[in-house]
Amino acid sequence: MQKLLTYVVQGLITVLPLALTLYAIYWVIVTLEVLIRKLLINIMPEQWYFPGIGVTTGIVLIFIVGLVMNMYGARYLVSVGDRVIQKIPLVKSIYASISDIITVFNIGKNSDLSAVVSVDMGNGFHQIGFVTGENTGKRLYPNEDRIGVYLPMSYQIGGFTMYMSRDKLTPLNISIEEAMRITLTGGAQAKEIEAFHLTPEAAKPK
Repeated sequence: MQKLLTYVVQGLITVLPLALTLYAIYWVIVTLEVLIRKLLINIMPEQWYFPGIGVTTGIVLIFIVGLVMNMYGARYLVSVGDRVIQKIPLVKSIYASISDIITVFNIGKNSDLSAVVSVDMGNGFHQIGFVTGENTGKRLYPNEDRIGVYLPMSYQIGGFTMYMSRDKLTPLNISIEEAMRITLTGGAQAKEIEAFHLTPEAAKPK
């Protein structure tokens, strides 16, 4: 009986990640289709609608938004809107939470993040951090060699940005994406990582 239960658990562990991933993709597609369909049937004859046009239209609209964001002045307008939203009670809390979640999932593509480092927290403790640049550190602490480091939390969305002395940081030979997975899952089933020698140039953003 114990062996049978072990096989069931192993099968569940194997199937569950793939099943949840496929379900998440299915949910996104269906949700997008339903939302866009409601918009389309208001601006075109309903008989023109066919399954799939909602998803296609949504992808096209997202592409257009991304294109517009690269145009001159667009980012400024978005920042103005962002400041307005940040002044609305309750709405600003929801907006900030969603923005933080998106930032975490997009962290590997953020050009401001240049290195994964091991942060010496003292008493033999080390924590994975992400270098976010040293220009702000120079501006805030002009007489100290401090670098901005983002320290994410495990099993939740959030973290801290701390300005650490360079001698407290050791670059790690690991990608930002893998380091983020290790951090968010508490290091469960993580591959071994190897620290390499710290040089001032290695911690600098490129």
